[in-house]
Amino acid sequence: MDLYKIMLVDDEEEVRTSIIKKMDWRANGFEVVGDAENGRDALEKIEVLEPNVIITDIKMPYMDGLALTESLRQKFPSIKVIIFSGFDDFSYAKEAIRLGVTEYILKPVNVDELTEILKKVRAKLDEEIESVRNIDILRENYKASLPVLREQFLNKLIIKKGLFDEDSINAYLREYNMDIGNANKWVACIVNIELENANIRGELLKEKELIPIYVKKFIEEKLTPYYRSVVFDSIQDTEPVIIVAIDDENSQTGLTDVMRDVCKSAKRVLGVGITVGIGRSSQTLSEISASYKTAVDAVGYKKIVGTEDVVYIHDMEPVSTGVLRFEEKDEEELVSAIKFGGEDRIAEVVSGLANKLDEVKVHSRQYQAYMLRIVTCIMDLMQQYEISLAGIENYMEIVSKIKEGDSFKDWLIGICNNINEGLQQKRESTSKQIINEAKEYILENYTNAELSLEIICRHLHLSPAYFSSLFKKETGQTYINYLTDIRLNKAVELLSTTDEKTYMIAEKVGYLEQNYFSYVFKKKFGVSPTKYRTGK
Repeated sequence: MDLYKIMLVDDEEEVRTSIIKKMDWRANGFEVVGDAENGRDALEKIEVLEPNVIITDIKMPYMDGLALTESLRQKFPSIKVIIFSGFDDFSYAKEAIRLGVTEYILKPVNVDELTEILKKVRAKLDEEIESVRNIDILRENYKASLPVLREQFLNKLIIKKGLFDEDSINAYLREYNMDIGNANKWVACIVNIELENANIRGELLKEKELIPIYVKKFIEEKLTPYYRSVVFDSIQDTEPVIIVAIDDENSQTGLTDVMRDVCKSAKRVLGVGITVGIGRSSQTLSEISASYKTAVDAVGYKKIVGTEDVVYIHDMEPVSTGVLRFEEKDEEELVSAIKFGGEDRIAEVVSGLANKLDEVKVHSRQYQAYMLRIVTCIMDLMQQYEISLAGIENYMEIVSKIKEGDSFKDWLIGICNNINEGLQQKRESTSKQIINEAKEYILENYTNAELSLEIICRHLHLSPAYFSSLFKKETGQTYINYLTDIRLNKAVELLSTTDEKTYMIAEKVGYLEQNYFSYVFKKKFGVSPTKYRTGK
């Protein structure tokens, strides 16, 4: 049986010790992972210990049980809170209820009473976990979510190339029961519904908002005898999209005819005119986004060729095999691979760019222009991040010497890997610079009692979550521990070299409350500031 973690908070050590010793925690499904003297102390430990339950006294110095509970509700809402109090005061109980306290009990706490409360809390925790883990519920929720998950996957597929590899795509197709895998090629189509000029009759007239659903269902029924396909809504333009699996050349040739019949039938049966844009075919499903983009372009030609018909992009923009272009999407992929990818991703992207050199037959000047554009992209990236590499400055001369695609590919992979390494070093250097700046800021402002994580992050223009993670990684300490060390070390210096009163030293190192300063000081050094000064 997994044990739930529990933590005790009380300013009286003997109370904490007594409760810990007299309870059989394991028999009740719990283990005590720690204890704290007050709310502030508890909050620091909770982040590390991650307890499921907090048992806290209501009256404590520096931060009482109610203030602690309020902080927990904001930062750790799943933690259950049990408050025990020596005050039989309705106002305390009322405030505890408002804060969502799990149980409120009066001192002295006896074993039987606390055992019964722990049973209730454990039952509640078990119920919450069971509801999350319940396989039947999860399965039903998953089934109910399948249509949404299916459309999310298909939209990701058409929006951006390279989000999924072929194995992942095939796994999703099986998971969502879509029979469009294992084809020779694939084609994306856009369906533009002409609602303005629709001649709707019958029941559809009463439910116009359902017309797109009827149209999708109609298209599916018309395509099913001839093609394996999926029909779904695009989140970009809210129009139906069709992905058609092409098994042979004849089926691709006949797609236009079938789609034209779909357009005519939709007008005749539903009274709704539709224009279908057919994109260029893709050799893999991972590249269907390119087909989708050309299908969108095809629909854009409807004003030229007319509506309520099929527009095939190949008819409007014949493919030229004699043009070699370094396009915007190529540049985005290359820059992304250099900045965020590793050697494998860089090699993959560069190989794709180099393969274009073999796919077209053009004049040598076009080869060189293509290479120059790629190298210019590399130079822009280097200039943006102030990276200097030997061997690339005279790139005009380098490109003029490159005769074959393989040579260019090997050279480019090497340069890209070097830039990638340079960016990583720059990130590490930037991280150290940020932490050094943070340390300097803390050193200059530790006397400010209001100094907080948020104030430092505003100064550094960073998010608190990122800064906290970075600070811990670079220094091995949390920000609050580092600040406390700075303050207390300065306090030690003042105690040793001046005769100033303790409360004055407390203020000078950033503590407005002398008592809390003494508490923190004793916690670190084992003695109060006064005893530290006298050496007793």
